[in-house]
Amino acid sequence: MGPLLRTVELFYDVLSPYSWLGFEVLCRYQNIWNISLQLRPSLIGGIMRDSGSLSAMRFLTAVSLEHPEMLEKVSRELWMRVWSRDEDITQPQSILAAAEKAGMSAEQAQGLLEKISTPKVKNQLKETTEAACRYGAFGLPITVAHVDGQTHMIFGSDRMELLAYLLGEKWMGPVPPAVNARL
Repeated sequence: MGPLLRTVELFYDVLSPYSWLGFEVLCRYQNIWNISLQLRPSLIGGIMRDSGSLSAMRFLTAVSLEHPEMLEKVSRELWMRVWSRDEDITQPQSILAAAEKAGMSAEQAQGLLEKISTPKVKNQLKETTEAACRYGAFGLPITVAHVDGQTHMIFGSDRMELLAYLLGEKWMGPVPPAVNARL
């Protein structure tokens, strides 16, 4: 019998560049460390009470509900827009452009954009943000590791070495050799 799969939750907001760092590292390590990575779009404004990412985070919540296989790519593209290209992520056309660049069809993206004001999406984002707060979040990103029946909350993207220790895994830097070979 192989090692048990451990669950690691990443609560993040694309308005946070530190969330982006944690996101990229955990996406790279999820198979290396044999973890079940659960991406949890959260509203940093619900935690810090001041944010411009509500529409983008509602959109990612809709993606997570209806097209979870696209969540990683669309999240990454929104980060690229705001932090790499200094482009807007608050206007509908900006969100649609990010979704399409990530590989989502225009029809899919438009359908999801139309759902960002629905109670289902609003409530899911609120529930996820409240879950982060229950874990003790005071900012984002937080990573929540469920290991051996215990829950560990880690704040920040610069604590991946600690996460590796908790998982009993080896930390090989932000770009592990297996990923580096693909780049």
